[in-house]
Amino acid sequence: MNFTPKDTETLLKKGISQEQVYSQIELFKQGLPYIDLRDPAIIGHGIYAYTKEEEETFITYFEKQRASLDLLKFIPASGAATRMFKFLFEFIEDYDSSKETVNAYINRKKAQDLRLFFVGLDSFPFYKRVRKKLKKVYGKKDQTNVDLNRIRFVKMMLEEEGLNFGNKPKGLFPFHKYKSHNASAFEEHLFEAALYAKTKDTARLHFTISKEHYQKFEKQFSKTQKRIEEKTATRFDITYSFQSPATDTIAVTENNDPFRQENGCMLFRPGGHGSLIQNLNEQEADIVFIKNIDNVVVHTYEKEVAYYKKVLAGKLLKLQQQAFSYLEQMDDHEISESEILEIVHFLQNEFSLKLARDFEKFSQKYQIEYLREQLDKPIRVCGMVKNEGEPGGGPFWVKHESGRISLQIVESVQIDPDNPHQQSIVTKATHFNPVDLVCGIRNYKGEKYDLTKFIDTKAAFIAHKTVAEKPIKALEHPGLWNGAMAFWNTIFVEVPLITFNPVKTVNDLLKPAHLMK
Repeated sequence: MNFTPKDTETLLKKGISQEQVYSQIELFKQGLPYIDLRDPAIIGHGIYAYTKEEEETFITYFEKQRASLDLLKFIPASGAATRMFKFLFEFIEDYDSSKETVNAYINRKKAQDLRLFFVGLDSFPFYKRVRKKLKKVYGKKDQTNVDLNRIRFVKMMLEEEGLNFGNKPKGLFPFHKYKSHNASAFEEHLFEAALYAKTKDTARLHFTISKEHYQKFEKQFSKTQKRIEEKTATRFDITYSFQSPATDTIAVTENNDPFRQENGCMLFRPGGHGSLIQNLNEQEADIVFIKNIDNVVVHTYEKEVAYYKKVLAGKLLKLQQQAFSYLEQMDDHEISESEILEIVHFLQNEFSLKLARDFEKFSQKYQIEYLREQLDKPIRVCGMVKNEGEPGGGPFWVKHESGRISLQIVESVQIDPDNPHQQSIVTKATHFNPVDLVCGIRNYKGEKYDLTKFIDTKAAFIAHKTVAEKPIKALEHPGLWNGAMAFWNTIFVEVPLITFNPVKTVNDLLKPAHLMK
């Protein structure tokens, strides 16, 4: 392909090389392999379930070391709230109050989401605010017309001329209703961090956000800082980063040519949450808690959620302590056969490591080198909840191109939908990934790992989209907790459903974990 002067200018501005574009186009041409599932990870075969006594041991271990640790809570928070209101935008687009009632519309369209929204209307934290704005604009005009009031409510809530919630960052949308105020997801993450990510009265949080929303987040924090810091006896150190334009990927036509917009420019798209491995790689911390922006609870449930974060953190610290001890031994003296066996058992029992097939034939020197390589990796301890039919990724045993088998979090888009054997493995899965990770990103010498060295680049995936009603193919980088962490040492731990309360649609705010008792 030939790059125009405008193309060269675009690439320079984004920080993308021509070689990267060629390489991405080559991926489209070759296609990306589906993941090769071997088994679902289940209790006793890839997922650990701990007793209350074991959980409390891990928590005690974490609390004892907490004061000396550099803790960080990392929250991907780039998304706009738009997708939460998909069914409401459809209602605005389709409904005509002069032709039918809202109930008739709901019945005709089988719009159960819309029915639930109106049934629970006064339970939403934004209800009073929207009503106040409606009163200001319309006064008592047509107050008795229920159908007109409903469509007006939705328009006032979402449209630009109204409160414009449809374009608000998801993290700043009002999630919870308290006696004296409403709280956003951003605010709830601060309260939660004070319970488990605090060291010496300070909790550090890092949010990855869209650049255009930076001032809004800053404004929200300055507005709520004093109240939250007083209530939690915690000082908050908050930093932000943006998804780098250099991680954008080229969009192509169905013939794998760069897709050009009406102005002749090539189209680049954000490379998905896997791009954030770069943002994570820039952080300095001993322990990093990773959790999505929309997975929060009202204060009633926060202590229970924090309990399980501490369980995962304590388990991580125990694993680290043992792995570091073995690596220090390797530096200190020549490892004996019995010590090799002990390290093998540790890797197999804790990280479910499948040894290289011919490991026993290796010379002792190469066995030690191999074990060092397996030990000297970032560690992630991932909470897993029982599968309740939620869309998203899950824990599986996966076979890599090299023949290596390991535990991975796999998204449905990575699995061949036309392969009956692969789909039968999916049906046997018992657990789901709630994005509940505790990560160790420093090595035994206290140096930060270069996380970009542990990515499985083949775990990227191609999505089919439309732009200006034309089909395109888009490339997404290996997901942050999927292929971007494929070569970390991984452990899956069962945690209860209370730890997973995402708000994918506005109606999720009507679930118990989002309502004060």
